[in-house]
Amino acid sequence: MASVQSIHRTVDDLYSDHHGWLLGWMRRRLGGGPHADDLAQDTFVRILSKPEAIVVREPRAFLTTIAQRVLANHYRRQDVERAWLETLSALPEASVPSPEMQAMVLETLLEIARRLDGLPRPVRRVFLLSQLDGLGHAAIAAELRVSVTTVKRYIVRAGQQCYFPED
Repeated sequence: MASVQSIHRTVDDLYSDHHGWLLGWMRRRLGGGPHADDLAQDTFVRILSKPEAIVVREPRAFLTTIAQRVLANHYRRQDVERAWLETLSALPEASVPSPEMQAMVLETLLEIARRLDGLPRPVRRVFLLSQLDGLGHAAIAAELRVSVTTVKRYIVRAGQQCYFPED
């Protein structure tokens, strides 16, 4: 087992040798903008947060894989934030929650999105139709042209992912 010091040395080397390349990669993906620096740093933070030793044979391929996940999370967060802001803007002023409650709801929505992200699209769709739109099993089955049994199975699968993730 590698020592903590050798793991950090490996990350230090990875950072010093490839940070500039990764930053350029991020900038190209984002079309410039202020987020490239933060997302490049987040990529290295993810590497540092791994409890197990890392062995990197292909540094750029390794960084690209992690950076793609960081970027996907960034886009997912933007989508959820945009949807939440649209929802807030549609509320009557008297119904708008406090800034603290807005932040709590946003974090909850982001966590749910993160947990549902690994599920196949039909499973996510069934779960969201059930939980957000309040449709019953038969209505979802009719809309998606699947059996009620399939709808129930998908809801259970998504519920397990939300409540008992394999993180």
